[in-house]
Amino acid sequence: MRKNFGSKPWLYPLPVLIVGTYSPDGAADAMNAAWGGLYDADKVVLCLSAGHRTTANIKARGAFTVSFADAAHLVPADYVGMVSANSEPRKLEKSGLHAVRSELVDAPLFQELPVAMECRFLKATEEGNIIGEIVNVSADEGVLGADGKPDLAKFRPISFEPAHNAYHVLGEKVGNAFQDGGALK
Repeated sequence: MRKNFGSKPWLYPLPVLIVGTYSPDGAADAMNAAWGGLYDADKVVLCLSAGHRTTANIKARGAFTVSFADAAHLVPADYVGMVSANSEPRKLEKSGLHAVRSELVDAPLFQELPVAMECRFLKATEEGNIIGEIVNVSADEGVLGADGKPDLAKFRPISFEPAHNAYHVLGEKVGNAFQDGGALK
């Protein structure tokens, strides 16, 4: 038997995305955005309200980064989602994250977060969603596997579990995409 919960935003897993921007005065900012993902093969979408400083920064500077929160940095990742830079000017400093300027877009990368997408702002939709072009994906060498790509066991990204407002580590491999289903052909 199934239990009905009604309309809920319970998409599993939800990545924990840390959006990096610079304000018009050049101050770095970070925001936790649980609602976002791929928009196309080379684009991302972020569901951000107009009142966020991050939204204004993206539109003003034309760029942003999207870092994936990991288990090692759960506390600062959660903090930057709880506190607004509109009310706490020392938000980034208090988080313990350290901004480094991207070489490719006018937005910060965060030293502590090992995997990030560097994006150019394309447009805001009628609903206010931010669409960006992925210019580059960068990863700290410490989270790369033998094949030179990010290794989830080393990286340990977290996902947001909306039914219980919890974070979970991703990483256990259970199969091979575009291969295991072939057994049913």
